[in-house]
Amino acid sequence: MAKGKASAIILVQTEIGAETRVMDELLKIPEVKEAYIVYGTYDIVVKVEADALEKIRDIVTNKIRRLPDIRTTVTMIVVEERVK
Repeated sequence: MAKGKASAIILVQTEIGAETRVMDELLKIPEVKEAYIVYGTYDIVVKVEADALEKIRDIVTNKIRRLPDIRTTVTMIVVEERVK
């Protein structure tokens, strides 16, 4: 994570069968850098990057959580990142 940047991992639970449609919509949000459809309690894992934590909050609240077919989200703020 570059200095002055904020990142978050967001776990998304969708309505049954809506995973691909929701992921397509998530990837239209410029701050969404990665998205994965997964098996388990959650359906999609999303990585978001922005200039500040307040921007992350705005993206989650006003963009991601308002998408149709999203049931729940869990947001985890990244405090340290290491990439192999």
